Parts: sequence; structure tokens; C-alpha cells
Amino acid sequence: MRYAVLGTGEVGRTLAGRLLELGHEVTLGSRTRDNPVAVEWATAEAGRAHAGTFAEAAAAGEVVVNAVGGRVALDALEAAGAEHLAGKVLVDVSNPLAFEDGAPLLDPVGSDSVGERIQRAFPGARVVKTLNTVNCRVMVDPGRVPGEHQVFVCGADARAKEQVTALLGEFGWPAGRVLDLGGIRAARAMEMYLPLWLTLFERFGDADFNIEVRRSD
Repeated sequence: MRYAVLGTGEVGRTLAGRLLELGHEVTLGSRTRDNPVAVEWATAEAGRAHAGTFAEAAAAGEVVVNAVGGRVALDALEAAGAEHLAGKVLVDVSNPLAFEDGAPLLDPVGSDSVGERIQRAFPGARVVKTLNTVNCRVMVDPGRVPGEHQVFVCGADARAKEQVTALLGEFGWPAGRVLDLGGIRAARAMEMYLPLWLTLFERFGDADFNIEVRRSD
């Protein structure tokens, strides 16, 4: 499978690296073709690893992963081009986080979400929100955290969610631990989890944790 990973930060490089390990072809996208981080990553990985602009990456990928920050996601995807997103699964792992005076703030929050904004802006894309509730290392290696903890998916397209669930399985998330929360509106709840995640991170001192949802029989 050919993947486009948009974003050269730690999340993007971690996801891109794991996809390569799994045998996929990956283009790491950034605003400029000569982005030094992307070029260095592609050169070091070689073979099935490539670097390019957002548009070049999206055009090359059969699946597009949005790994840029939630506040700039629409700009990055506009640069990628609606024509390169149409009909494709678009996996959104972003969170709309910013800091003011050291305090974390979400925007949008409550009445909207990045996932919904992406789907509205690119109606031809098949948007699936997932993985934004865990650290990037746990995203690709859930065994770092013991137990039957879960990851979530949401989106309007059932087949797209099935495809993303299969990808999560490659990362090590059994299908039974992937909880489908329904349509893309559920991205609001998934994104609003971030302040609790940050509080837990401060409490524990590291990011190797997740939550487990249990129900009575």
C-alpha cells in the first residue's frame, strides 16, 4: 500500500517509519519539496521512503494520513489539493491544541472538531478520526502499555473505518480493542479528551499510558 503522511514532526515520522517497517511505501509530505527533515528522513530510510510537498505526497498515496497539528490541518490539506484527496481514506490523527500562558487550549472545541472541519472542507475524502488519544509511540506499538486498553475510530464511511481498523491491526491493535464511536461528529469527544491526557501525562511523568473501557455483562 502507498501511504502519504503529511507532517514531519515526531508523530508524522513515527507513523511513517512504522508503515515502512510493515512493508508499505511512504511519502512524507511537507510544505516545501526541500524540507530538510523530510529529505533527511527519506534519505536515511531509502527504498520505499520518499519526501515531497503536501500535494506530491497526497497524489502518490492511496491513503493519506494527516499528522500535522489540528490548528493548521486545513491549510496543509488545502495545499495537498482536494483532487488528490477525493475518494481516498484520510486518516486524521490531529488535535486542535495550542498553549496560552502555559495553559492548553482547544479550538475548535465542544460544538465542532478538526475531524468535522476536514470532512466539510473535503467532502470527497473519506475521513476517519483515530489515534489522537494516545502518544505516537503507543499509536504504533500498543504493547508499550499492558492490558486491554482501547483506541477509537469515527467517521461517516463504514468501509473507510474497516480499512483503518485493518491498519490499526497492523500496528498491533486487535479489532476487538478498536471502538467505533459512529459518525465524524464523535471527533468532538475524541479531541476533547486531550486535556485529560495532558493531565495524566503530568501526573505520570511519561506518555506510556492509555485508558481501558469496560462494560458489565
